[in-house]
Amino acid sequence: MSSETIYALSSGAVPSGVAVVRLSGPRTRDALRMLAGELPAPRRASLRTIRSRNGSVLDSGLVLFFPSPSSFTGEDCAELQVHGSRAVVNALFDELAAMQDVRMATEGEFSRRAFENGKLDLVEIEGLADLIAAETEMQRRLAVEHGSGTLSKLYDSWAERLTRARALIEAELDFADEDDVPGSVSEMVWDDVAGLRTEIESHLSHAQAGEIIRDGYKVVIAGAPNAGKSTLMNALAQREIAIVTDIAGTTRDVLHVDLDINGFLVRLYDTAGLRDTEEVVEREGIRRAEKIISEADLVLYLEDMTDGLQGPLPAAKAEVLRVGTKADISADGNATSYELVISAIADAGLLALRTAIAERLERQTSGYSLAIPSRRRQRDSLSDCLKAIDEALANTSAGLDIRAESLRVAGNALGRITGRVDVENLLDVIFSEFCIGK
Repeated sequence: MSSETIYALSSGAVPSGVAVVRLSGPRTRDALRMLAGELPAPRRASLRTIRSRNGSVLDSGLVLFFPSPSSFTGEDCAELQVHGSRAVVNALFDELAAMQDVRMATEGEFSRRAFENGKLDLVEIEGLADLIAAETEMQRRLAVEHGSGTLSKLYDSWAERLTRARALIEAELDFADEDDVPGSVSEMVWDDVAGLRTEIESHLSHAQAGEIIRDGYKVVIAGAPNAGKSTLMNALAQREIAIVTDIAGTTRDVLHVDLDINGFLVRLYDTAGLRDTEEVVEREGIRRAEKIISEADLVLYLEDMTDGLQGPLPAAKAEVLRVGTKADISADGNATSYELVISAIADAGLLALRTAIAERLERQTSGYSLAIPSRRRQRDSLSDCLKAIDEALANTSAGLDIRAESLRVAGNALGRITGRVDVENLLDVIFSEFCIGK
């Protein structure tokens, strides 16, 4: 455990109704005695007068004490719930800073200590970070699933199966002449490893769904100039995000707004009109539009119905939905040529458009539990694990010791996800996502 005691404001920014100051470390008890007198009973809130070193009253509030190891960090921890004024919090910080071996915490330091003391693994900690940042219901559910340890237990069970496979192979290598180690053990092992590979591959196939839930479903509005892209953006956002004019090429950059559709985060992008142009700034806007289109999960390609059909849809990896616009002022002759027909000005067809987005989103994210990978580092480690297992299964002409080494590499890849092995270089990145008081 660390020799330093850390403190930080763990609640929202002041001023506020209540400010929660958190402490963790070996001098937590000393700090509580100095500030609030006798230690409160463990895990029970006690109303105390908070005093400075010279005995003057700083405030009154609730004090809680969580003795080691039954605390968030595994160290002695405390919380002081005081009135949320800047003056009170600053005075409290001044008193703590004056103590020896007591300092302000850095980003994510409480959570990092929880990891280092074995209270949480990396998947659980990332789930906690995602829960704090969650904006939609599905993000909350995904974060709770990860933070509860469900995903970690799955990865640990796979790692244990790989360890058992290696142990049986090594037993066959070391005791091949013994009667109680049958020569067919390795065949049984490889059957189980092949089954494990199928499980991991199926799990990895859901990574895109996890990333969509966590990071958002990218919907890009594209089309020619004056097709109604910015008007649709404003209508869906229900506020003015983009400038709307009759001048072609008004939008020069990629604009973005987040929507909550059926509990999912939808990231909606408005782009520059697609056309041939020699104007330098507009060409850069079109280049950026083409880039975000290539990264989209769904493209809404808008066409002004008063101009008729405008040729083939743009090339994109994602599904492209052809949407006819300005239905309020166009003839109905070519309406059947579009998958959806809308008028953002008249608020016609927008509900159907939202429904179409929701249907496609849920199609990509439904049908399985939320114990799925949601971060690129998880996906990369699972891919490394699969690659190593494939090498072990395919290399049948190699010795058992070489194939067992591939299984060790696969197990280490799983261990990196939860933080069991070789993750020191990841820690600064992961914990920097947290606020100071977490």
